[in-house]
Amino acid sequence: MTRERNEQLARLLGEAGWSRAQAASAFNRAAAESRRTDGPCGPCGPLIGRSHVSMWVAGTRPSGSAPAVLALALSRRLKRLVTVSELGFGPPGGPGGPAPLESPADALAVLADLGRADLHPDRRNLLAGIVYSTAVLAVPTGDRPPPQAGGLLPHAAERPSNHLRVVQGDVATVRELTLAFSAVDQRRGGGHGRTALVQYLHTDVRDLLHGRYAHERVRRDMESAAAELSYLSGWMAFDSGENALAQRYFVLALQLAGQAQDHPLGGHILRAMAHQALDLGHFDTALTLAEASVQDRRYLDATPRERALLGVVHARALAAAGRTRSAVKALLRAENDLAAAEEGVVEPHRTFFFGEASLAHETARTLEALGDRKGAIREFGRSVRTRGAAFRRTHAVTLGHLGAAQMADGRVEDACATWGGLLDSMEEGIQSGRAEQAVLQVRRLLSPLRHRRIASVTAVAERANRHLARLH
Repeated sequence: MTRERNEQLARLLGEAGWSRAQAASAFNRAAAESRRTDGPCGPCGPLIGRSHVSMWVAGTRPSGSAPAVLALALSRRLKRLVTVSELGFGPPGGPGGPAPLESPADALAVLADLGRADLHPDRRNLLAGIVYSTAVLAVPTGDRPPPQAGGLLPHAAERPSNHLRVVQGDVATVRELTLAFSAVDQRRGGGHGRTALVQYLHTDVRDLLHGRYAHERVRRDMESAAAELSYLSGWMAFDSGENALAQRYFVLALQLAGQAQDHPLGGHILRAMAHQALDLGHFDTALTLAEASVQDRRYLDATPRERALLGVVHARALAAAGRTRSAVKALLRAENDLAAAEEGVVEPHRTFFFGEASLAHETARTLEALGDRKGAIREFGRSVRTRGAAFRRTHAVTLGHLGAAQMADGRVEDACATWGGLLDSMEEGIQSGRAEQAVLQVRRLLSPLRHRRIASVTAVAERANRHLARLH
C-alpha cells in the first residue's frame, strides 16, 4: 500500500521554518514538559529524531500521544492554536477515542467522548492521544471559554433534546451526589469512587443536559451542577496523577459553568487549573489562570470563603513567578476574606471545602516559594493541627510537605515523626497519587541518611518501602 505524502504537515513545518531535526528537538521539549513517557510509537517509546519527522511527512501516522505533542510544539512556534486535524493525522486515539478539545465539538460531545474513553476496558490506549498541554489553556475574557478549548454548549433551543423533563429536584439530586462523591474524595483520595462518578456524569447527567427545561433558571442550574461534577472528576483525576485527563474535565467544567453564567464556579475551576499548573511547573500559565480566577464577577460574586480560596492560590502563583510583594498582599487579602466568612453558612458550591487548615496549607506553599522555610513549617504545622478527620487525604499531603520542609531545615527527628503520621494515614486506605508521591519523597530524602543507622530514619524508611512494595 502506497502512503500519501502529508502535505498539511509539510506546509506547517515550512511555516514554522523548521528543518526535520529542529522539529524533532521541539517535539522532544514539548513531550518532556508534558510529563509524558509516551514516545512516537506508543506508550513508553523513545524520544524522536529527524527520521521520525521525515516518515510522518512521507505519510506514516504516529501513534500514542505524538500527534498531540507535535500540535503543542507547533502551536508555540506559530503563536496560534494548531490542532491535530491540521497536522493531517486525523483524530487521536482512532475510532471511538476521545475527541481533542481543540475540535469544534460541543460540550455534550466532549462529555460523551471523555466518558467513553474514561470508562472503556482498553482505557490506556484510548487515552493515549491526550496530553497535558498549555496550548489548550487559553483563558476566556468572560466565563465562556473559546471554541478551541472544546467548543460551545449550544443553547437549549439548539441542542438535541430527549423527552426527559428536567426540574429543580433533578438539579438537587445531582448536587447531593456531587457532595457525596466529594466527601469520599476528601477522606480517601481521588482513587476511590471516580469511576462511579464518571459513569454517573456520562449517563444520567448527560441525559439531563439533553433534557427539556420548563424555564431558563432550571437549565442554568443544571449546567452549573454538571459543571461542578465535571470539576470534581477533574480534581480526582488530578489527585490520582492523571493530569492530562484532569485538564480535559476542568476545561469542560469551565465551559459548562460559563454557559450557566455561574461566575464564582468559573473562578473556582480556573483556580484548580492554576493549582495543577503550579504542581506541574508551568508557572507562567499558572499565574495567568490564577489572575483570571480573581477577576471581575468570579471574585466579586463569590462568598468570603470562596474568595479566600481563590486568593490564596493566586498568592502562591504570584510567589512562584517571583512577585514577592504582590504575593504577600494577596495572602493578606485571603486571610481577611476568610475572617469575614460567617460560621454555619451553607456555601453555594459545597465541594469547595475551605477553612483555616486549607488557608494555612496554601500559605505554607506560598512561603516556600518565597524562600521562607521557617514560616512554611509554621503554617504547615497550623494546617495539621486544625485539619478535621473528614479531610484525611489532604491531611496526608500536608504531612508530606511538612516533613520535607523539616528535613530541609535539618530537623531529622521531627521530619521522621511527621512522616510516621503520613504513613499512618496511608495505611487507612487512602488512594491518592499526590499522597503516594509524598511517600516516594520520604524514601528519596531519607536514602542518604540510611548509613548513619539513626533508629527513626531506619524505621520510617522501612515503613515507606513496605508501603510502596504493596503498590506493585
